[in-house]
Amino acid sequence: MHDSAVNQVAAPYRDLCTDCGVSRSSNPKRCGSACQFIQPDYPGFETAVHGRPRNLIESDEVFFGPYLSMARAQMKEPLAGAQWTGIITRIGELLLEKGIVDAVVTVTGDPQDRWKPVPIIVTKAADMAQCRGMRMGYAPVVQYLELAKQAGHKKVAMIGIPCQVYAARALERELGFEKLLIVGSPCSDNTTTEHFHHFLSLLNKDPDSITYLEFRADYKVELRFKNGAKQEIPFLNLPLSDLPSDFFPLTCKTCVDYVNALSDITVGYMAGTGAQWVIVRNPRGQAVLDLIAPELTLEPVTTAGKRISAVQGFMKNVKLAAGGLPVNRMPNFLRPIMAWVMPRFGPRGLEFAKARVEMKGIESVLHLRQTAPHKIKNMVPKHIWTLVKRYGLNPEATEQSKPNHAP
Repeated sequence: MHDSAVNQVAAPYRDLCTDCGVSRSSNPKRCGSACQFIQPDYPGFETAVHGRPRNLIESDEVFFGPYLSMARAQMKEPLAGAQWTGIITRIGELLLEKGIVDAVVTVTGDPQDRWKPVPIIVTKAADMAQCRGMRMGYAPVVQYLELAKQAGHKKVAMIGIPCQVYAARALERELGFEKLLIVGSPCSDNTTTEHFHHFLSLLNKDPDSITYLEFRADYKVELRFKNGAKQEIPFLNLPLSDLPSDFFPLTCKTCVDYVNALSDITVGYMAGTGAQWVIVRNPRGQAVLDLIAPELTLEPVTTAGKRISAVQGFMKNVKLAAGGLPVNRMPNFLRPIMAWVMPRFGPRGLEFAKARVEMKGIESVLHLRQTAPHKIKNMVPKHIWTLVKRYGLNPEATEQSKPNHAP
């Protein structure tokens, strides 16, 4: 197992950077071609990774990227300490146990701060246990892909979020692994670990007692505490309006790949309705699912409710926020009513996932128009414009993607 503290170098400052690790690598200039936030080419990389770009015509691939199948999934015997039931952790263990890979590049918790992610190269299945659970913050995972190559590992799995995975795909040919499997998770927006601690302090007077936090598909955040207690907070009661304006960085406000479309298999919560949502994107991803399937309960994804009004309300608030105006707060007397209504009648399952993807597309366009309009023509791919058209957002002449960015 590679020491996660070794070979950390200072990252040069770059605008719109999530510290994915390229700027800390042996050739930081590769950021120009490997960064999701400079000039992404999703159709090109989707074709290289999956054999074809996403279907933009009357297909759910507009929302979720290329895929072969989807399912709701959970471990038959959940792993202790896992964020959900431990699917991603168990995948890493099985890949190492079966000798399918030599190493897994992922993150663990900082010894001084369990919430802070630090990259790690795991070579023994038993060591995957320390990687269970959620982290919040930036981690230069892609740098550790390069370190894995330098250490002589030829067959590698990487577990990462979308901005890390895009950079890994951009460098995949140059790194030259015999095999590179990527297990991705959809992003849930990121922030610095310091900002996250502030968020925890707004949720509970004793934030150090919180051991677990999860945004669930039933419109609630679940907290667990050192003493075994649990707490559920409806999304509508979260103190989001009390957070500083820079709590979510511009990178997260302008992310166009919320669902990690370039991973081989994606495991997340959005369409899981209480379980995990597994998206198999290509034959490599199918082989990973086949490996763990005997240990899973698999069910079809479901969909319910209507998303349009929820997305329209979100867009109204984003327009206010992007313009520097205060975000609308719901009257207190309505909060318990809406907290009861949304899990029962709001978008659920795939409809919930579609709502979140559309919200992210809207957020990306509106924030870029406000803060960096010159970047839109390069940063916003065609599938985002396809998604936001329903809500009256269309590209201006100066915002059109370049021809080679279209499918």
